[in-house]
Amino acid sequence: MIAVETRNLTVKLGENTPLDEVSCQIHHGEFVAVLGPNGAGKSVFLKTVLGLFEPAAGEVLVYGKPPGRVEPSSLGYVPQLKTFDRSFPALAEELVATGLHLTWRSRLSAGDRQLVRASLETVGAAHLASRSLGGLSGGELQRVYLARALIRKPRLVLLDEPVTGIDSVGESDFYRVLEAYRQEHGATIIMVTHDWEIASHYGCHVLVLNRRVISFGSPAEALCEDCLKRAYGVSRGGPPVIASCPRPEHGHRFTR
Repeated sequence: MIAVETRNLTVKLGENTPLDEVSCQIHHGEFVAVLGPNGAGKSVFLKTVLGLFEPAAGEVLVYGKPPGRVEPSSLGYVPQLKTFDRSFPALAEELVATGLHLTWRSRLSAGDRQLVRASLETVGAAHLASRSLGGLSGGELQRVYLARALIRKPRLVLLDEPVTGIDSVGESDFYRVLEAYRQEHGATIIMVTHDWEIASHYGCHVLVLNRRVISFGSPAEALCEDCLKRAYGVSRGGPPVIASCPRPEHGHRFTR
């Protein structure tokens, strides 16, 4: 089953074209890491899959439908940490609850509170429920955002540089929780990252973007020295680590 498919996807934002004829297929149950230099269109790719940006040309399909016709409960999203205003007066459980209703509620029902606590427990953050968002560390806040994204058990989870500013211990814990969720629920994970070693370790497949598709395949294929040179202009050095993620038996699935 194809979870996300783009066909000659082009997105224009004013005078800029962050995505230009991007074609790829991401199959259900895969963990796909999206890499590329700053300004390569990685975040725009995620937001287009979410339906936040409209294609100027081509199309994007999520489980065979345009993003606007996908049931919201099927999708979970973890934004970049730097987009959050830490002065916002709210508790962690209130943020997680917005994943249920897509809006802020001043009072949670007993049923909502039970679901919120269960989701926080899933990501190892039950003890943060009554904490102020402004008092959370970067790692704690991202766990809360992950609990928000997972509360309705989505089959597609999108993450935009989710561990930026988190220490290495918190980063490892975050990825373990994410991988455990994928394994338990058979979910599809698409994650933007700047860390090619993380992409190599966790990715079933890696999509390297620089406005266009530079490479898309297994970590060994997509992170080859030539691909990295074409994406970044320089070699990253050293061979990529082969991912341990089980890979579906698909053929080559992109057009350059």
